Amino acid sequence: MLLRATLTSPFGRKTRLAALRLGLADRIKVVDADPMNPDDPLRRDNPLGKIPALILNSGQAIFDSRVILEYLDHLAGGNKIIPADFDARIKALTMQALCDGIMDAAILVVYEGRHRPAEIHHKPWLDYQRGKIERGLAALAANPPDPKSFDVGTITAACALGYIDWRKQVDWRALQPSLVAWFDAFRANVPEFDKTAAPV
Repeated sequence: MLLRATLTSPFGRKTRLAALRLGLADRIKVVDADPMNPDDPLRRDNPLGKIPALILNSGQAIFDSRVILEYLDHLAGGNKIIPADFDARIKALTMQALCDGIMDAAILVVYEGRHRPAEIHHKPWLDYQRGKIERGLAALAANPPDPKSFDVGTITAACALGYIDWRKQVDWRALQPSLVAWFDAFRANVPEFDKTAAPV
């Protein structure tokens, strides 16, 4: 299978981390994708031009990261990263949705700086995105998942914190210091997380 992603995307990291932990990484070849390049095959495989996209051996493309993680869970036998128990499943999926939203907002902050000239940066827009990040982090800190659990919720929470740690959209460590211990505990429990870090 081919995974169209980048090593810097937190959504790509979600899929790489899950594949590695589930023992599926050797079945997936990661191919660098450029969402901004209209000629990149990514747009053929995902008309939205977003990463990641997983191309199956049949040629079928699966996107986005949430769907890919569900597919990987199925390949691994099920009930691995998406709980079979309904209440636990809803809890994990909701945590994933929260932390996907944090990452979406964090990426938009980066894109504003990268793709618009400084003289037309729109501060209210940046404040709006940072507000989503800060509220999301507060919700995560108020009800953190078990850092010893490895499911779609904890995967996405760790990837969100790792991305903000790297890009510095907000100082999450100062805003929510209790999450520092959570993050450290997750990383200690999941050594594969550090193996999927963006290149320096």
